[in-house]
Amino acid sequence: MLRTTLVAAALLAHSAALAASDPVGGRVPVNGMEMYYEVSGEGDPLVVLHGAYMNIPTMGDIIPKLAETHKVYALEFQGHGRTTDIDRPITNQNLADDVAGFMDAVGLAKADIFGYSMGATAGLQLAIRHPEKVDKLVAASVAYDVEGWQPAFLDFIPQMTVDMLVGMPFVEDYRTLAADPDGFPALAAKLIQLEKEPMAWEDDVRALTMPVLIITGDSDVATLEHSVAMFRLLGGGEMGDMGKPLPASRLAVLPATSHTAVIGQVDLLLGFIEPFLKGETPKSMFE
Repeated sequence: MLRTTLVAAALLAHSAALAASDPVGGRVPVNGMEMYYEVSGEGDPLVVLHGAYMNIPTMGDIIPKLAETHKVYALEFQGHGRTTDIDRPITNQNLADDVAGFMDAVGLAKADIFGYSMGATAGLQLAIRHPEKVDKLVAASVAYDVEGWQPAFLDFIPQMTVDMLVGMPFVEDYRTLAADPDGFPALAAKLIQLEKEPMAWEDDVRALTMPVLIITGDSDVATLEHSVAMFRLLGGGEMGDMGKPLPASRLAVLPATSHTAVIGQVDLLLGFIEPFLKGETPKSMFE
């Protein structure tokens, strides 16, 4: 999940990228809100989910690059970008149900999912709550348990306030897109509360049957130990070259990469995502 104020500086560095094909925008009613989305590219469907305080433009170059080989459906979550806010908390479960509702609204029975940060956690909950809608899941900067966050971030959560955020420069970017330009304080309050929501999904993760690619920075908001533990829950972490096929799920660690730097590592991300979605694996010397 894009962790609240950690994203502030990174949002300033992201700019809207030119798409491989001109994206087509639209709005659909989903769970009481008007959800904005853009479709670009051709190929197998891939739903892209942004992080907290973000929108489609601030995801940067990764969306147009993915659109070179996929039909990308990029949506904007409740109260983010051009999607309206509603009188409802923002929870991981609500976000997942919104993605499911969006897929129904645009006629997607099943798709690959790529989520970053809050979008990754929403994608994980989508896989848990609506597994029939997820072919493969790519989850960048994700956790399945609150204990998986770095101690420094856990210590910071109780200090978060709306006043801390309303003066950030990226709030001006929010106002240029938002259906309610004055709605940022309400959104920030909901996202701060989201950080305090309980999260303990070990049994749910262990029960997943679709392939999952976990992507993490080596200095991400989730600990490396937690990412490895999640990989093991999904059947990974055993020795290869022993006559058994490799697990369907995968783990990728981006070097020298903090949480807010993950989404900008476009070439590395593509190098992990594309082979995973195609089911390609490096050949061993025994093949």
